[in-house]
Amino acid sequence: MLKVEEVIVVEGRYDKNALSQVVDAVILETGGFGIFNDRQKQKLLRTLAEKRGLIVLTDSDGAGFVIRNFIKGCVDPAYVRHAYIPDIRGKERRKSAPSKEGKLGVEGMRPQVLLEALRRAGASVNEGSEQTPAITKADLYARGLSGGEGSAQKRRALQSRLDLPEHLSADALLDVLNALMSREEFYDLEL
Repeated sequence: MLKVEEVIVVEGRYDKNALSQVVDAVILETGGFGIFNDRQKQKLLRTLAEKRGLIVLTDSDGAGFVIRNFIKGCVDPAYVRHAYIPDIRGKERRKSAPSKEGKLGVEGMRPQVLLEALRRAGASVNEGSEQTPAITKADLYARGLSGGEGSAQKRRALQSRLDLPEHLSADALLDVLNALMSREEFYDLEL
């Protein structure tokens, strides 16, 4: 599995699931058109873009390009790269009918196609050299941010202090923390 340094932005959870089987990366979902009204997520995208860079990987249909263009307008283009999948006709396995335009989305692409799209976009790929230790669920637990009494309140307080969206799950918070800081910096945070 290839490690991608940039944060990859996809439309939805099925796209995220398909991509997470191919690369080790922080992958954020736009929630489709939900990104248009979600100021917190827009701010998070800008923060992550400045810290790690973004790669936008949306479907090749009209809706995917509307979302891609919206992100182009709300995040400094200097921090954004665009990965494009080819137009391939068909339908995803989980669907009973093809999409409106009859094209496969990110979730329907073969792993090699996704990897090639990321490489063409200029993704910073690390093919297995030494990795810095990541913040884990055990670290969240050790710091009282999950699995214990008052952990949800502690997570919300940390999210507020770091100016992160309030509705991040513990898993999503873990992804964002790993994108923003090292494990050492996490342990240096005052909670």
